Amino acid sequence: MVRSCIEPLIPLSIFQRCRPLQRTKKYRRHSPKRRERADFWFWLRFGSIWLPKPCRSRHSLRKAALFLEPFLGRSEAAVAPDAGATAEKKAGWKLLFDGDSLKGWRSYGKPDGPKQGWVVEHGALKCVAGGNGGDIVSTEQFTDFDLEWDWKIPAGANNGIKYLVNEKRPNARGHEYQMIDDTIADAKPAIRSTASFYDVIAPDPNKPLKPVGEWNHSRVLLKGNHVEHWLNGKKVVEYELGSPELKAAIAKSKFKKYPDFADKITGPILLTEHHDEAWFKNIRIRELKREE
Repeated sequence: MVRSCIEPLIPLSIFQRCRPLQRTKKYRRHSPKRRERADFWFWLRFGSIWLPKPCRSRHSLRKAALFLEPFLGRSEAAVAPDAGATAEKKAGWKLLFDGDSLKGWRSYGKPDGPKQGWVVEHGALKCVAGGNGGDIVSTEQFTDFDLEWDWKIPAGANNGIKYLVNEKRPNARGHEYQMIDDTIADAKPAIRSTASFYDVIAPDPNKPLKPVGEWNHSRVLLKGNHVEHWLNGKKVVEYELGSPELKAAIAKSKFKKYPDFADKITGPILLTEHHDEAWFKNIRIRELKREE
């Protein structure tokens, strides 16, 4: 048990140094558990690392892994699988961004991904300021869903996520969850501030927006014709697709030339490129059934 728990954390060369010990008669007389404990303590002595008490249980080995992480460059995730990720999959959640690449994304209106302007840094997806990467969309399409993501922007920046995306309507690509520095002029009309349905519906004025440079958590829920925008755990916008109220709000917006803009469609998720820096991570989605 001991060796099987810590071995993923330890370079192979360390256990190879245990071989002289394993050839002794005294070592061979030990029980398997005691042999593994001896291997563990040999490794600790060899690495000149001291722990206050023996590590005999999985719980204490997890503590040891945390203690040794700076020396080994590995996290405690190597000791045990991520139970949280397994539970999320069972609940129907899927990652739209894997934290390593642009797999699952392509340029708007094109079959391939962007050649520039979008990069992965420190496990997050970065829209490079002035990178001219263009908008990107998910390769999968969705109808009813629960979408969540974390994001941050620097001072003066503007960005957003769009849903109900139509790639045959480039001047009204979809409904946008606005992400912007609310202190700049572009955000002064409430209908263009953070968490709004951009240029159509203003968010709750008491929304819990964090300062620029800090991570925010956002959510879009679309089920049937009902849509909700959430910001840092609070619902700040809700509306009904196809309703007279929504059509009236759209008639006053920049999208008034598009009569189908209030309709529900199946489409991809879009990350906008607004020539400003923006960061995204933990982008995940759960497809919903009408009875949920």
